[in-house]
Amino acid sequence: MRVLMFSWEYPPRVVGGLARHVHDLSVALVKAGVQVDVITVAEDWSAAVEEIMQGVRVLRVRPYHLVTRDFISGILQLNLTMLEKTLSLLRQGESYDIIHAHDWLVAYAARAVKHALQLPLVATIHATEYGRNRGLHTDEQRYISDVEWWLAYEAWRVICCSRYMHHELQRVFHLPDDKIEVVPNGVEPSQFRTNRQDASIRSRFAAADEKIIFFIGRLVQEKGVQVLLEAAPRVLAAAPKTKFVIAGKGPMLEALRGQARQLGIENKLYFTGYIDDLTRNALYQAAMAAVFPSLYEPFGIVALEAMAAKVPVIVSDTGGLSEIVDHGVDGLKCYPGNAVSLADQLITLLHSEDLALRMAASAAKKVAREFSWQEIAHQTRNIYKQVLAEYSQCDWAGVRGDFSRLDAQIRELPHRH
Repeated sequence: MRVLMFSWEYPPRVVGGLARHVHDLSVALVKAGVQVDVITVAEDWSAAVEEIMQGVRVLRVRPYHLVTRDFISGILQLNLTMLEKTLSLLRQGESYDIIHAHDWLVAYAARAVKHALQLPLVATIHATEYGRNRGLHTDEQRYISDVEWWLAYEAWRVICCSRYMHHELQRVFHLPDDKIEVVPNGVEPSQFRTNRQDASIRSRFAAADEKIIFFIGRLVQEKGVQVLLEAAPRVLAAAPKTKFVIAGKGPMLEALRGQARQLGIENKLYFTGYIDDLTRNALYQAAMAAVFPSLYEPFGIVALEAMAAKVPVIVSDTGGLSEIVDHGVDGLKCYPGNAVSLADQLITLLHSEDLALRMAASAAKKVAREFSWQEIAHQTRNIYKQVLAEYSQCDWAGVRGDFSRLDAQIRELPHRH
């Protein structure tokens, strides 16, 4: 079986959790006997155009040297370069059994190749524009949501990461139940553990007698960092020797700095910006708790990573996070958007080391049992096989390697006026 994947990010280009998901899934699929080619974006002009990474053939395209009018026109240009790369592969005699698109950002290219080659399309929708923004409030948001619906409509199967997302796709896009498959995200525990604490890294962020509360993720409104800052004074009143370490980048950084100044807690916060894997793992080892107070979270892979690192976790009782954590057993939950609830859970954890250790051990066992990439690749491969079995019985026959109609499909791409 040979799969052509489209993704707008793939390591070393990492914008969010999607890059790690596509990487780990594709590597696990290769280990399961599936051939995977990934077409993605080059991080910079020095990046290799084609390389084999852990058995996955990664083909990186470079967007045009044109000034884009806006984000969406830039995405359209990117999809055209992805189509050009696909044409090049087909001219070299490559052929595929199935197409797999990750999110709306690659919908145009994936849909064009689907129809040009008459191959089945599987789409993974990692989040929706409606969910991220709690509704659709601008023309751009409505446009993106329309493309998400279009991708879901064109797909033979739609994969999502949680029961929460299953319900959201049905509610927002009115997808039939039998078109949606729930396959969770996974984690490779060895990527998040170290054998010892690195005191030199820890000392960069907190004093030796301070307990670290750690957040890592994009600094955007839906991740709820502003709720964590609002909870901080209450936590510090109960546990003064606490340090909040906030790792990540995003458009809310300056607003969060301003909030910290207003609350008078600047000296108890450390905004690290981007951190490498070594620093991340050292902070996991040093942290008393990892906190993910999201307002919207389709899955919450960062919480899974913290659990794999054997760090006690506190999460909002929302979205996929609710499905990952069993309150009081392998983590604690707080009410989403409620700073008092979050502070109370943090204080409970800070004052009960036995509870923290017990939950961390239970969480690590859950990750190994339920969220291994081997199992997730097995589930995904079974979806591919089901789709191909149905495809083989229908009148819509595939024409392997025939790219004579691809130019016509390119002309069908949506354009903004």
